[in-house]
Amino acid sequence: MALFHFHVDQISRGKGQSAIAAAAYRAGSKMFSEYYNEFSDYTKRQDVICSDIFIPEYVPERLKDRATLWNEIEKIEKIPRSQLAYSFNIALQDELSMDENIRMATEFCNEQFVSRGMIVDFAVHQGDSASDEPENPHFHVMIPIRPMKENGTWGEKQRREYILDENGDKVLDKKGKPKFMAVSTTGWGSPELLREWRESWAMKVNQTFEKNGICEKIDHRSYADRGMDLIPTIHEGPAVRAMEARGIKTEIGELNREIRFFNIMKVQLMEIVD
Repeated sequence: MALFHFHVDQISRGKGQSAIAAAAYRAGSKMFSEYYNEFSDYTKRQDVICSDIFIPEYVPERLKDRATLWNEIEKIEKIPRSQLAYSFNIALQDELSMDENIRMATEFCNEQFVSRGMIVDFAVHQGDSASDEPENPHFHVMIPIRPMKENGTWGEKQRREYILDENGDKVLDKKGKPKFMAVSTTGWGSPELLREWRESWAMKVNQTFEKNGICEKIDHRSYADRGMDLIPTIHEGPAVRAMEARGIKTEIGELNREIRFFNIMKVQLMEIVD
């Protein structure tokens, strides 16, 4: 069954996360973190089909090495609670061959991310079809939040925009310091861009379905936007998925099974009434 799943999150030290550990998990590799002075080893994973790094033309070739890329990010982000990377988890389609899925995902990453100056750490996972709740094949994308400038050096994530009064003077806080807002230098985290990415992915999948004579379609809109009074499932995350794959029932997994069952029954009832 065609599936739209397009989840975006941030990898952050504030949440106890490491860019090196996250990248090693997605790529199924072993990597050493210079920041934490420890290895993250996920070489026993069997579900990683392929991984790669896509870079804009001006980005130095050294950053096509995964360990080099993420160790540089860990080094340049000095703050203990720094936000390190955007993390995407996007469902591929069982109706398409894996080669077609990989081609489609690669095109999407280059068209939507690399073209905007983003460095893309890309990995495709097979998914788990043997469990009670089969997981579609999917791909992961990690993108540094800090941009790289065209001269090959790391840029700033944010800039200060000072708050001014009606006379154009800086407004001061209680300590006499100018008030300011932190404004993104890239706009990569904006809700408008996320909606554009979600819609672009749905369009690419549906165009590929049509080209292959497949009648299925996916829809990037929420249940509410489509006028469907259904309950969205809760994001499970890698830890919950790993436990479920080993046959360990989790609270989130059980709740999502109940939500899916409820939604199926409600759709069937709506069809009978119609």
